[in-house]
Amino acid sequence: TSTIHIMFDILAEITGKIHVAAAALAVPVGIGLIGLKACESVGRNPEAATKVLVQSIIAMAFAEAIVFFAIFLG
Repeated sequence: TSTIHIMFDILAEITGKIHVAAAALAVPVGIGLIGLKACESVGRNPEAATKVLVQSIIAMAFAEAIVFFAIFLG
């Protein structure tokens, strides 16, 4: 068989879990952006470090929950 037939066979084996893969790839990027902006915020206003830390941890937890929603609800 040709390469195209092999690619179609591989695509036929995908069982519709692309949304889980997309979530698993996108969530670390989102968590990284949250951490980046938290570091920027603390750099600009060190007195607000505790508030920024709490809010960023909550935001990271919500971002991480997206993967579990994709796995269990999908």
